[in-house]
Amino acid sequence: MANLLFYLFSAIVLGTAVLVVASKNAVNSAMFFLISLMGTACLFVLLEAYLLAVLLVLVYAGAVVALFLFIVMLLDMQGGERKPFSRATIVASVIAAALLGVGVMSFLKHGQIASPVLEANTPAVGAVLKLYAAQLFTTYLLPVQVVGFLLLIAMLGVIVLSKRFEGLEDIK
Repeated sequence: MANLLFYLFSAIVLGTAVLVVASKNAVNSAMFFLISLMGTACLFVLLEAYLLAVLLVLVYAGAVVALFLFIVMLLDMQGGERKPFSRATIVASVIAAALLGVGVMSFLKHGQIASPVLEANTPAVGAVLKLYAAQLFTTYLLPVQVVGFLLLIAMLGVIVLSKRFEGLEDIK
């Protein structure tokens, strides 16, 4: 049953990731991105990484996708006609697809990755929430605050860019 769920959620993630890139409408792309993130969270649950699943849903699905949707709706972006792909883009796509194919074939040929040997009584890194929180609020406090500050600046920038100034018509 676990294998079936893994394949189902993997297909959902891959399908919606392709639709994120292929969709012409930005709102539809954001919704496909949301579904892709939810599928990834389900994969984390299958791996029994519940904290990562909850954080993915809260931070990315709850905050980043919502912020992206607000930006798209505030700026009232309309999808225009796409330019044809340049020769460099096509060559880079073919090279990337070939490298992906080589990686998949290599993985299929050599089999699964060997699992590490774990000690019997040692919890996995990040498995105990108290130790994770201690690391987060001591060692990694500055990066967390920097990311929060950058998100605040991005939000203020969106507000300023989306505001329509009424007095500018008279200046021109």
